Amino acid sequence: MTMNPVRPEKLHIYDTTLRDGAQQAGMHLSLDDKLAIALQADAMGVDFIEGGWPGANPIDTEFYARAPELGLRTAKLVAFGSTRRAGSRASEDPLLEALCTAGTDYVCIVAKAHDVHVTQALRTTLDENLAMVADSVRFLVGHGKRVLVDAEHYFDGFRTNPAYALEVVRTAAEAGAETVVLCDTNGGMLPHWMGDIISATSSIGVELGVHCHNDSGCALANSLAAMDAGVTHIQGTINGYGERTGNTDLTTLIADLQLKYEWPVVTPEQLGNMTSVSRTVAEIANQPVSARQPYVGESAFAHKAGLHASALKVNNDLYQHIDPTAVGNDMHMLISDMAGRANIQIKGEQLGMDLSDRDLAGQVASLVKQREAHGYAYEAADASFELLVRDTCGELNDRPSR
Repeated sequence: MTMNPVRPEKLHIYDTTLRDGAQQAGMHLSLDDKLAIALQADAMGVDFIEGGWPGANPIDTEFYARAPELGLRTAKLVAFGSTRRAGSRASEDPLLEALCTAGTDYVCIVAKAHDVHVTQALRTTLDENLAMVADSVRFLVGHGKRVLVDAEHYFDGFRTNPAYALEVVRTAAEAGAETVVLCDTNGGMLPHWMGDIISATSSIGVELGVHCHNDSGCALANSLAAMDAGVTHIQGTINGYGERTGNTDLTTLIADLQLKYEWPVVTPEQLGNMTSVSRTVAEIANQPVSARQPYVGESAFAHKAGLHASALKVNNDLYQHIDPTAVGNDMHMLISDMAGRANIQIKGEQLGMDLSDRDLAGQVASLVKQREAHGYAYEAADASFELLVRDTCGELNDRPSR
C-alpha cells in the first residue's frame, strides 16, 4: 500500500473564486455578492482569499475598501494585478500603485512565463519581460508588500522553452517574491507530466505553488500531483468555478487532503461546513448546483441499486468511501424500479416509517416496479412514496367524505 506523502511544514490553500472564478461564463457578482462569498471562503478555512483586481474596475476597488468590515477569522486577503507594461516603469504604473493602496499585506501579480506569449501577446522582447517581472516585484516589495507571482502558461512554456520559463521564476525569486505559482493556464496538462517540471523548477529555491485549469478534466489531479512533487501552495475556486471549464475545486481538494491524505488542513468543524459553503456560494453566485459534485453534491452519497442498499444495511462503508457527515452531507436512498427490499426499508427509516417487515417491504418494492413501468417516478418524490406505503398498509382506506 502506498503511504501518503508527508505533510509539508507550510501548506497554503488559496481561494481565487472572486477573481478567476468570477470569469466563468454567466457569472456576475455584485459587491455584496463578493463580500458574502469571501465570508463563506473564510468559513471553509482557506489561507488566502484573492478579492479581485483593484484599480481595474470599480467593484473590485470598492471590495478592498469594504473588506476590513468582514472581520475574516482565518484567511488573509490578497490583491491581484499584473506586472508593469512593457517600456514603462513600475513606479509610474497606476495598477501597481492600486495594489499598494488596496490595504492588503499580500499581493499577487501575473507574469508571462511562455516565450511565445511574450513575443506574440505582449509584443515585447524576452529580456523586457524579465525586466517587467523584476521591476514590478521590487517596486511592491519596496512598498512593504509580500509578493506572489503567478507564472502564467508556465507548464506549456516549460515544455517548449524550459530555460526561459525557469528564468522567469528565478527573476521573480531574486527580486523578492515569496511564492511563484506555476500556472496551467490552458488546462491541458496531465498528472504524470507535473512531477518532472516541478522538480526541475524546485532547484531555484523559492516556494512554489500551482494553479490548474480543468480543460483536460485534470485540474484536481494535476494539483495533487504537483503537491506530491513538492509545491506547498495550491490555488483554486469554490465549486471549481472559472473561465472555460473552470479551476481546481477547493471543496474536493480540501476534503481529499483532510480525509485521504489525512492532513489537518482545516478544522473538523470547517470540513463539516463544506457542503453548506458549496451550496450557499452557488446560491449567492446564482449558479446551478451540481448534484454529482464529489463530497458536497446532493447525489454524492445517493444510492439507487438494490445490491448497494442490501450492503448498506449491513455496513455503510461498503458503498461509501467516507462518512458523508464529515463534510456536512448525508446519504440518500433513491426509490425506483431498481429498488429491492433494502432500499424500501432504508428509505422508510429515513422517512420515519417502520418497514422492517420483509413481506411488507417486498410488497412495496413490487408496487414501485409496477407503477414505474406505467410511467410513475418515485426517485425525487418522497411524499408520493410515503402515500404508496400508507395505502399499502391500509392507512388511506378511511378517507373523509366531502
